Amino acid sequence: MGLNTGIYCRTLLAAALLTAPAAASAGLVDDVRAQVGQNSYAAAESELRTYRSRHGVTPEYLEALSWVARGAATMKQWSLAVGYARETRKLSEQLLAKQKLDSEPHLPIALGAAYEVLAQSMSETGRRTQAATLLRGALARYGSTSIAARLQKNLNLILLVGAPAPALESTQYLGPRPPVLAALKGSPVLLFFWAHWCGDCKAEVPIIARIRQEFRQAGLVVMGPTQLYGYTAQEDDASPAREKMYIEAVRQRFYKSLADMPVPISKLNFNVYGASTTPTLVVLDRAGKVAMYHPGAMSYEELRAVVEKVSSR
Repeated sequence: MGLNTGIYCRTLLAAALLTAPAAASAGLVDDVRAQVGQNSYAAAESELRTYRSRHGVTPEYLEALSWVARGAATMKQWSLAVGYARETRKLSEQLLAKQKLDSEPHLPIALGAAYEVLAQSMSETGRRTQAATLLRGALARYGSTSIAARLQKNLNLILLVGAPAPALESTQYLGPRPPVLAALKGSPVLLFFWAHWCGDCKAEVPIIARIRQEFRQAGLVVMGPTQLYGYTAQEDDASPAREKMYIEAVRQRFYKSLADMPVPISKLNFNVYGASTTPTLVVLDRAGKVAMYHPGAMSYEELRAVVEKVSSR
């Protein structure tokens, strides 16, 4: 159940730069992210001070501040990262006295990032139990909001490897009927959490298809959970039926090599597995325990090495 700190840093912070919603990246946020990317923390702090003096503490300000915390964490400057993260959390929770967390896009990104950095700092400095306690407390408070999957992702990165795989809900699905995970004990399993809008997911398809073919004789089972997001490329407010039709069209076009892969459709699965990053890849061993939990894309070589290890046992 040990934490792979290399995966933790790479998936939480570097991948975050790639997956933050575009709707929340404008003006101040764009500028601060660019400055953090260039390690220009003094410039970022100066812009934040100027903005706050003119506009006060706004959700956009807090998201920008959270990017400074994430940047410092990427550089393993933990004292600095924790300071920014604590400030982001404190100010975010003060705003929650006036508005709901999901009333606009900036505030949930800021608060989720604050908890992420604080938990990562604890884990990286040998305080995994405290990190888990922090995240469980946040889930108790924010488990019904949009940051639930993100909080669960961080908790899973600490605790999920070595634990029995959580069950998947499969009332709705595409492709063949999804098997119950408990019935797959004795076979290695790869769970491929994907989204219809996700370019990295499409790029992962040939890698997964190749690995599935190579380990077919070893009994490898691949399942591809997804969820509804409430929109499609053509509709900003799509009905569940319309979005499901769109997902099937995407699957037929971009997932042909995995056409017989069962695809459970459930937001609950994404929350339980903390799949706030797509793709999220999870490998189960023959005993039904999680052998790898990886938010983000993986290369063929990286993923094959894990599948080969669980398949040979």
